[in-house]
Amino acid sequence: MDADELKARIKKLNAQATQAKMDLHDLSEELPTNWEKILEIAQRCHDAHAALTEARKMAAAASA
Repeated sequence: MDADELKARIKKLNAQATQAKMDLHDLSEELPTNWEKILEIAQRCHDAHAALTEARKMAAAASA
């Protein structure tokens, strides 16, 4: 993956992570309504941030 592709991937992952964070925040404000979705949304948020962190590590390693 070249630098431009990695930059585009980070931008996409950042958008996904931000959306997941907002979904989790919105859910927390609605509790106890939709409490059944806590694990699903929290897992999606965790996965998005983990992928973003990994892509940022790859970018840092590539530029070093």
